[in-house]
Amino acid sequence: MYVAFEGIDTVGKSTQIERLHTLYPDALVTKEPGGTPLGRKIRHILLNEGAIHPRTELLLFLADRAEHIEAVIRPNLHRLILSDRSLVSGIAYAHIHQNIPIDRLIELNRFATDRVLPDLLFLFDIDRENLQERLGQKCRDAIESRGIDYMLAVQESMHEIVDALGIECVTLDAAAPIETITQTIHQAIKERL
Repeated sequence: MYVAFEGIDTVGKSTQIERLHTLYPDALVTKEPGGTPLGRKIRHILLNEGAIHPRTELLLFLADRAEHIEAVIRPNLHRLILSDRSLVSGIAYAHIHQNIPIDRLIELNRFATDRVLPDLLFLFDIDRENLQERLGQKCRDAIESRGIDYMLAVQESMHEIVDALGIECVTLDAAAPIETITQTIHQAIKERL
């Protein structure tokens, strides 16, 4: 079962994936971008190289996604896969940053993923106050530096994209206690395995 964890930066996706991996030690843990050797190079470019033309940025994300699906996801669909991000955030970030219509981005991503979608998606929501507090505690990468309004717009877009793709989704309050979030995720996965 391909399970994706989505939400803007700082919402706790990585924390929850680490916790779930202790409950499901045989699960495959991966991420987007950067879940393959090629993806790690692309991730470095995207997060550290500074200004890249928006169309180039989109194509790099799509290249990473295509490689990730073929090298990591598809060969392991018989296992539990816990993925930090998926096409949902890729579409949302591109839609808000570049104002590309969602339907066009879905078409490009369906091509990149060869129509492989998560079986279950956990979408973490955070409010402005908690996001501001969390961002204040870390050094911002190139995408986080676009600002809080940008990130909240991306978060709102993620809901629209999940609906458009028809992916089964559980929405989580990122400000809830960590243990509560873990229990909710664990229960939802157990019900579907």
